[in-house]
Amino acid sequence: MSDNQTSLEAPGPGILNPVGVAAISSRPVVEHRSGRRRGDRIILASGVSQRAVDQASALARSGSALLILGPSGSGRQHFARAIHEWSQRAGGPLVVVPGGGTPEGLQAREIFGATPEADPLSTGGYEGGLVHAAEGTLVIERIDLLSQAVRRRVAEVLRDGVFRREGSNETTALRTRIIGTADTHAENALSGITAQTLKLASLAERAEDILPLAAHFLAEFAEEAGVSAVGFTVDARRWLVEESWLGNVRELRERIRQAVRLSGSGSVSAEALMLSTEGDEVPSFKEAKRAFETRYVEGLLRRCSGNISRAARLAKKDRKDFYDVIRRTGVDPTQFRS
Repeated sequence: MSDNQTSLEAPGPGILNPVGVAAISSRPVVEHRSGRRRGDRIILASGVSQRAVDQASALARSGSALLILGPSGSGRQHFARAIHEWSQRAGGPLVVVPGGGTPEGLQAREIFGATPEADPLSTGGYEGGLVHAAEGTLVIERIDLLSQAVRRRVAEVLRDGVFRREGSNETTALRTRIIGTADTHAENALSGITAQTLKLASLAERAEDILPLAAHFLAEFAEEAGVSAVGFTVDARRWLVEESWLGNVRELRERIRQAVRLSGSGSVSAEALMLSTEGDEVPSFKEAKRAFETRYVEGLLRRCSGNISRAARLAKKDRKDFYDVIRRTGVDPTQFRS
C-alpha cells in the first residue's frame, strides 16, 4: 500500500463501527488520501472503486493527458484532484476551468489566454488556464460541453505540444498536464481528443461504498456542527442502501449534511434522511408524507421481489388498500420482480 493510502479496519458482519455503519461485505474499508483536508479522502469498500483507484494511481505516474468519464456526482473532479496530488506535478498548481459554465465566446480565453487586443474582459490581456497551471495540472470540467471549435483546439494542443493565445500567432510550449472530465455518454463528442481514459461507476453500481461513505460524511458534518456522531438507526442504514442515488455521491453527501442538522446529537433516522433536501428548503408535511410513502412502498416491494400480496402482509394492510397506496405513489411493482 502506498504512502497516500491508509487502510481502515472494517467491522465484522453485524457489528457496528463507532459511527454505526454495519459491514455489508468482507472487504475492508479503505481510505485513500489525496490531500490534507478531510474532503480530499477517497473512501471505498467495493472492488469497483478499488480498481478505479488503482487505475488512477497508475495514470498519475504516467503524466499523460487524461479523460475522466462518469455520471454527474460520481467524483470526477475528486479523482482529478487526487491524480494531481499523486503525480510528480503535485508541487505545481492545480487549476480548474468549467467548460459547461463558461459562455462559448469566452471558452478559448479561459483555456488558452488572450492578448490585450483580443480580450473582451480587460485591457491587459489574460494568461489563461494553460499558463496559470504551468508545471501543474489544468482540469477542464465538462470538456464535452466546450464548443466543437475549442475542443478541436484542445486536441491540437495535445497533438502538437504548443498553443496560441487568442489574438496571437506566437506559439507557447505546453508545460501543463490536461485532465478533462465529462459525462459517461460523451465519448463521441471527445473522439478527436487523444488521451487515456478513466471511467467512474455510479453509486448504484458500487453499493458496498454507500455505508462507508455515509459514515465518512456523518463524521465530517457532525464535526462541523459540533455534535457527537452517534450513528445511523437500523432503518436509516437500510434506507441508505436501498435508495437509488441518482445524484450519486454528491446527493448522498448533501442528504447527510442536512440530516445532521435535523438530528443534532442523536442518531440519524431514515425520516431525517428523507426530509433532507438540497439547500435549506424543507419540504411541506404533505410532500414529506408522499416521499415517505413512496420510499416505504419501494422498500417493501424490493424486499418482496414485487409480490404485492406478500408486501401487503408485511405492511399489515389489506391487499386492496395496499394496492391503492401503490397506485397513489406511482410505484411500478413490476420493476422489482426478478
